[in-house]
Amino acid sequence: MSVVETVGLVLHPRRDSKEAIDTIVKWASARGVTVFGLTDEVGRIHCSAVPVNTQELVERCDLLVSLGGDGTMLRTMRLIAGRPTPILGVNLGKLGFLAEIDVDELTSALQAIEDYHYMAEPRMAIRATLPDGETVTAFNDVAMVRIPGCGLAAVAVSVEDHPFVRYAADAVIVATSTGSTAYSFSAGGPIVSPMVEGFLVVPSAAHSAFNRALMLSADEKLTLEVLPTSGQLALEVDGAVGTHLTAGDRITVTAVRAAAWVVRLGGSSFYERARRKLRVNGSAEIEP
Repeated sequence: MSVVETVGLVLHPRRDSKEAIDTIVKWASARGVTVFGLTDEVGRIHCSAVPVNTQELVERCDLLVSLGGDGTMLRTMRLIAGRPTPILGVNLGKLGFLAEIDVDELTSALQAIEDYHYMAEPRMAIRATLPDGETVTAFNDVAMVRIPGCGLAAVAVSVEDHPFVRYAADAVIVATSTGSTAYSFSAGGPIVSPMVEGFLVVPSAAHSAFNRALMLSADEKLTLEVLPTSGQLALEVDGAVGTHLTAGDRITVTAVRAAAWVVRLGGSSFYERARRKLRVNGSAEIEP
């Protein structure tokens, strides 16, 4: 019996996924595998996947296939957070960090999964508790970002309830190892292996004397408080605005180990993808 009896699809809202879906449906039909998709997504493109709601997709699928780019992969990871279901990322656009394969590799990738010739790589998430007690989960980053015209982000940082630093910046970014190549990287943060269990605190365009990033253990609790001198801030979760914060608001951030599992087939390493995506080259003064 195949290790996969049900496959769930998560689709990019705009990119053409017909070729990929046809490949998956053909592979599944030959093996008696059921293909599910979110009702609004499969209805939009009129594919033959069985429409289900989010809860059914999460609970009934042995494998999730994300068709899009890194944003679609992040959304898929948030959907399945806390469950061991592996996620195969299929790239439909420009090169990303999270998607494992391109569409033309899909058939061989599904066969490799069927034959157990793959690894499921754990990805850590961060969970932020908001002032109203609500929690949000991010696999790349949570960022407190200044709103144009409202002044700087003035934020006090405490670790394990011990005050450490106050930043005045355009944003204060809390990033996972996975997210170290995203917003955090553009703010000057380091590239961190996705296998490292810890998270970064990185100021963007800091106006304070201390402008360095912090690296925290996955066992440590981070508290961020909006200071009286701060303007109103947007709280972004994996790049989408979740809420707004004002002076006195406080959020706490903790790590969630192995919150999602990503299929790896061994075709390319994180460092190869990073070199290509970030166009990493050596010094022009040093010959290879």
